[in-house]
Amino acid sequence: MPSQTATAPAELPPVDIKPLLSRLWPVGHPDTVSPDEIANAISYFFTNQVSDVQAGSLLMCLHFTGLDRQAEVLSKTAQAMLKSAAKIDVDELRKVVDSRRRPEGDYQGGLVDIVGTGGDSHNTFNISTTSSILASSLLLIAKHGNKASTSKSGSADLLNCMTPLPPKISLITPSTISLLYSRSNYGFLFAPVFHPGMKYVAPIRRQLPWRTVFNLVGPLANPTDISSPPLLEARMIGVARKDIGPVFASALVMAGAKKAMVVCGDEELDEISCAGETLCWRIVDGKTENFRLHPRDFGLPTHPLSEVSPGKEPHENAAILTRILNGEVPDDDPILHFVLINTAALFVVAGVTEAETSDMGYGDDGKVITERGPGGGRWKEGVRRARWAVKSGEAARQWARFVEVTNSFPEE
Repeated sequence: MPSQTATAPAELPPVDIKPLLSRLWPVGHPDTVSPDEIANAISYFFTNQVSDVQAGSLLMCLHFTGLDRQAEVLSKTAQAMLKSAAKIDVDELRKVVDSRRRPEGDYQGGLVDIVGTGGDSHNTFNISTTSSILASSLLLIAKHGNKASTSKSGSADLLNCMTPLPPKISLITPSTISLLYSRSNYGFLFAPVFHPGMKYVAPIRRQLPWRTVFNLVGPLANPTDISSPPLLEARMIGVARKDIGPVFASALVMAGAKKAMVVCGDEELDEISCAGETLCWRIVDGKTENFRLHPRDFGLPTHPLSEVSPGKEPHENAAILTRILNGEVPDDDPILHFVLINTAALFVVAGVTEAETSDMGYGDDGKVITERGPGGGRWKEGVRRARWAVKSGEAARQWARFVEVTNSFPEE
């Protein structure tokens, strides 16, 4: 019998989840399946120990019973996914992050993420990815992302098409992540690298016509969210359905999040909308507040989604991103406004806008906008800082540094 080692997960013995499936369907079984049992069953997906038929059956059961949209199931499954993730040297990464912290306002200098679930069918420009790059002017960014699954241009697709030289995102690994942050404010954590067990799940997902629990769990499973005190200080997550918003907020609280915001545009958009109102669930110190945001709260006009939904290919979106970083788009450009709104919100969530003084560097007039809007946020101050990131060239400098560093990593 072949030896069974941790480095050969495909050789681990099969796990039969038929008893669990029989309790999930039909609905009403007297022995209710717990979130822990669901997460435990899914953990075996990542080691290729569950047959494709049974794995697909579990995903279908969760979908049609609505269990994959329950907060505790999402939270527990995200934790199982993180336990199976490629291992980061947390102590080494913490030392690097501590050495590079730039606390300001309520921001303590930790890692920050902005991500969406996708699946909103609007095919808008890559807002969260662009916002993450602008935000790296003031924050340490740990952008968790992947290639497109429901749109034309996923975050990884966009970055791979950047010119004149794209970053080598596949070379950002647990062994290079600390070196990356020692030299760059920006980090892109490519999901297939940090969640290698998902390669066993991908073929099953592709054969199902429905979105599965993994479409929702991914944004909750940032690979740096693995320690206490947390390396991941703050995050903003966009969801494509309004009813999912409070579920995500609860899942984040269950996981111990102290600083986060879940957003859903009124059009079922997984970003803060530039077209009208956005539902927000903001978590501060483990408590959730629900409110609505509108572009006017940021001091900006509305723009219909048709003006920011080019539905373009990744290389075309990369050209737009490059023009934004180079300051080549007009101040009133609809896509720029869309990006500024979401970048501003990330600054608010991270806490940097709570600073009473401002000394960001070249081009900063130092005039802090102290006006508060819905949820008590200084949304207009966030826009001021986001505009500075573009006009000062700091976002472009951070991007160039990220590209340079990743291209210096040896091919593995």
